[in-house]
This record gives sequence, structure tokens and C-alpha cells, in this order.
Amino acid sequence: MRIKSLPEKERPIEKAVAQGVGSLTNTELLALIIHTGTRERSSIHLAEEVLAVCDHGIRDLGAVELEDLTAIRGIGEAKACRIIAAIELGKRMATSRSARGDYLESAGDVACMFMEELRYARKEHFRTVLINTKGQVMSVDSVSVGELSSTVVHPREVFGNAIRKSAAAVILVHNHPSGDPNPSSEDITTTERLVRGGELLGIDVLDHIIIGDGVYCSFREMHLITVAS
Repeated sequence: MRIKSLPEKERPIEKAVAQGVGSLTNTELLALIIHTGTRERSSIHLAEEVLAVCDHGIRDLGAVELEDLTAIRGIGEAKACRIIAAIELGKRMATSRSARGDYLESAGDVACMFMEELRYARKEHFRTVLINTKGQVMSVDSVSVGELSSTVVHPREVFGNAIRKSAAAVILVHNHPSGDPNPSSEDITTTERLVRGGELLGIDVLDHIIIGDGVYCSFREMHLITVAS
């Protein structure tokens, strides 16, 4: 069924104008982004196929990649890029609340900075949040992308920018693509090594946050990192 053959009140654009975008279903929202269908399939049908690619529906949409979308008949590179751009914009909006100069009062504040960006990532991303002497965020730096190991996440990589920017402390952040944020033995060993490195440099490692799928773990809350008062 083509969209034009639907009753006017059921067409995504008309429905959004009349009732607000919040009234649209996930499929209808995605159809608006896709914009046009093909001779055989409407944008709604294409939207249904995109959501079918996600194992858990809309929840997994943030993890789709260009190749996943272009494998669907009727979704070319232009449509795929529009979908991915909309997802990326949503992630950036979700994480924009925390920026340079902010104060982080809890592990939850740190997790909020990265949750929507990293919860769907298929690879491990290791980041550092640099903190100044006033307790404000100076910057967020990317250390590595890929499997976390003590070789990849070396103290010189982690603390290089912290030294150059005269940071007083760092918070370590990385994600688990499995969705389970519980630290592995490698996570614990690597963190212990980084804490010791920070002590030698006079840079406190305040916490290590592991991002899962909507959940997180804090080494400090688990008493795996102790920071002097």
C-alpha cells in the first residue's frame, strides 16, 4: 500500500502536523526520515524492514551500520545516511548536557555523558575525562577503539593529554559491547596499573566507568578504586 492511498489522518506527515510528532509510531518516525519509497514498497514498508534488522527493535537501532541498511532492497546509500545521521544527532543531543566546565557530582553524571553514544557501539571505546583543580571537566579524549588490553591502554596513552593540559585528575570510561558492564579481570588489572601510573604522575584516577546497555558500573562505587579525601 502506497502512503497516498492511506486515509489522510493516517499518513505520517499529516498525522504529525495534526497530532504532533509524538503521536507517530516508531515505524512512522523512521518512514519520515526515509522520506520516499520505491515503486514496489512505501517508505513505511522500508521502515518496517529496517526495524526488522534490529534484533530488539528500536532499542538496537543505534547500532546499525551503513552496510546493514544498504543490504535492504530499496535502501540506498542516501537513505541509509539519512537514518544514521538522525541516530547520530539523537546521540549528540543526549550527551550534550555535559561539556567543558561542567562539574561531575556522581558516577551517574559521567555515565549520562556517554550512555547514548556508547551503549550501542560494537567495539570497545576507551575515553578519558580530564578534570582540573576546581573539579571541572576540561576535555574528553579518545584513547583507543578496539579490544581493551593493558598493551593498548598504556599509561603513556592515557595520561599523555592529561600531562599536556595540566589536568589534576582523570576519569576512565569504556564500554562493553555485550551490554554487561561488570568488569572483567583484564579491566581490573588494567585499571590497577593506570591508578599506579597516576600516583607516580600526581594525577588522581577518580573512577573507571564501564558503560553497558542502559546500565553502568563504577569502580569507585564497587570500592575497586579508593580516592583520598
